[in-house]
Amino acid sequence: MTINKESGMAASILSAALMLPGVQAHAEAPPTNGVISVGYLDYRDSQSGLDRIRVHAPSVSIMAPVAGVWSVSGSLVRDDVSGASPRYHTAVSGASRMSDDRKAGDVALTRYLDRGSVTVGAAYSTEHDYVSRALSLQGSYESEDRNTTWTAGIGHADDKIDPVNRIVTNERKRTTNVLLGVTQVLTVNDVAQLTFGYDDGSGYFSDPYKAFDNRPRSRYETTLLARWNHHFASTDGTSRLTYRYYRDSFGIRGHTLGAEYVQPLSGGWTLTPEVRLYTQSAASFYYDPVYDSKLGAPFPPGYNGTGYMSADQRLSGFGAVTLGLKASKQIDKLWSVDAKVSAYQQRGSWRLFHQGSPGLDALRAQTIQIAINRQW
Repeated sequence: MTINKESGMAASILSAALMLPGVQAHAEAPPTNGVISVGYLDYRDSQSGLDRIRVHAPSVSIMAPVAGVWSVSGSLVRDDVSGASPRYHTAVSGASRMSDDRKAGDVALTRYLDRGSVTVGAAYSTEHDYVSRALSLQGSYESEDRNTTWTAGIGHADDKIDPVNRIVTNERKRTTNVLLGVTQVLTVNDVAQLTFGYDDGSGYFSDPYKAFDNRPRSRYETTLLARWNHHFASTDGTSRLTYRYYRDSFGIRGHTLGAEYVQPLSGGWTLTPEVRLYTQSAASFYYDPVYDSKLGAPFPPGYNGTGYMSADQRLSGFGAVTLGLKASKQIDKLWSVDAKVSAYQQRGSWRLFHQGSPGLDALRAQTIQIAINRQW
């Protein structure tokens, strides 16, 4: 697997906890029923008509109420990854063959209060060349009228990096994540949420599996996420709109606009189509390799063997579109199933606001997710 992890596990825990609630105002209360879910994800991507990465990921998650004021939740996932890594760059046709087996788990304990809650979480992930450990703490507090909820969280991840090519050994990367959020009931049909996130990381951020990849040993990331849910009484459907702004010390600036519509149907069915648009600028040290008559590809113009540099396509300027459709079926009071398909495409020419990298191959990906859920 590539070891340039773009987000820490602690940040993922905190982000999952700051999900926008439903459209009706209600106090956060301890769950009365437990839930167990068994899922499966199939992912594959391609470039220039060639199959690249393939991922099979079975998972199981569980949530159980405890003593009326507590809940405990946890999940396990195993990713079986194989294929060829995404192209280093269009100018470099070779792509290394790879396979990996990632195992990850997380657990969270929540204490519910009269007007809020406190959650402590931990996560662990291991691959043959990468180990990550993370802890998180989050608290929420509701206003007296239950229409406003403030949330704050902090997380820390400690990663150990040992690439198989031994370019480096026993490298570390440490990231501290902070999230602040407010959720506001605007009307009986509208709920809005604003979340600010800040990540401060230090350590090894380069990709040892890409030649001439040298990145700074520190990276800060800032995000601002806005959500708005609106319930349509005439159709009993709900629209969910999101906008996310991202910036980091590498020079990347990203914008994400997402929209989905949840429509209940007869017979316990629910359909949820979605679309997501994304665009980002290139990192300040990203370069498009060109052939040098003396050095050859993929050296950048004026290369002298020093300084920060990377031709990683993920650090280039590009735009992307994701289309998805989710179908859910409530079988009875206890059982439900859902399935989701999505298609993703990334192109340098789709980059907005600034120049992209049109010479890069388009990257395409398809994802299928299936889950079976049972309450008790």
